Amino acid sequence: MNVMTKPGSFATLHNWLINEDFTSTRQARLHTFYVAWLNLLANPLAFCGFLVVLGLIAVAALAPMIATHDSYAQDLAFALQPISAQHWFGTDEFGRDVFSRLVYGSRTTLYISILVTVVVAPIGFVIGATAGYLGGWVDIVLMRITDIFLSFPSLVLALAFSASLGPGIENAVIAIALTVWPPIARLARAETLTFRNADFVVAAELQGAGMGRILLRHIVPLCAPSIIVRLTLNMSSIILTAAGLGFLGLGAQPPMAEWGAMAASGRQYLLDAWWLTTIPGIAILTVSLAFNLLGDGLRDILDPRNG
Repeated sequence: MNVMTKPGSFATLHNWLINEDFTSTRQARLHTFYVAWLNLLANPLAFCGFLVVLGLIAVAALAPMIATHDSYAQDLAFALQPISAQHWFGTDEFGRDVFSRLVYGSRTTLYISILVTVVVAPIGFVIGATAGYLGGWVDIVLMRITDIFLSFPSLVLALAFSASLGPGIENAVIAIALTVWPPIARLARAETLTFRNADFVVAAELQGAGMGRILLRHIVPLCAPSIIVRLTLNMSSIILTAAGLGFLGLGAQPPMAEWGAMAASGRQYLLDAWWLTTIPGIAILTVSLAFNLLGDGLRDILDPRNG
């Protein structure tokens, strides 16, 4: 009662309630993250995948400090040297240190994966959510276009686009993005159809909210967990496709360090210098498997239907 009689007490009470609400919201989010972290720790395979992905990011960020040699430095006198204390993973046909090139190649792999994900996430969501929300002929047209892209194997389609665009990382990113967005669009459409006739969407429409506002404010937060899981699982296919393009000479161009191109350059020395192809192949396998394991773990954590 004393608070209500003082001048400005209503404003003080209002600010106090707002601060309390903000604090409660922040605590709820922190609790959600904490529970998700505990669930991740409870899944050993997913946690191992998380550690590998975290290690990949750390290696890419700290490449100049981790690399033992200049990744571009050539010394033909040390060409095709086996694994030793001086060259941890041996040297290639030009005498370049394979370990240093592998470290810098992680940057190329991570760059392609992140850039493709940043491109396909909004494209896939916009196409799928628009088709699911509007329905009718818009849904038919957009989904038939999606089906056309899905009817081709992703690697074959990426090869076709990359060959027509020309070699290079940027063109490889475009080619891979054109093959990765259809599953995202399908998932976004399915999730949008689930919430399309929900009471909160109908209430927003009655209040005059447009389609863009409804999709961004109401549909995106509900679709985000499934899309995040799908994007994480797509990382492995993106890495494999990028490595395949690099292996065929349609991705990163020499002398840039890229795991697929490194494996391709060492295939003619496979019997005498096995490390040139084997070590980049193991790196591709390990990172791809890690993203798959992490994606499976995120599905269990983020999908409430699994709880």
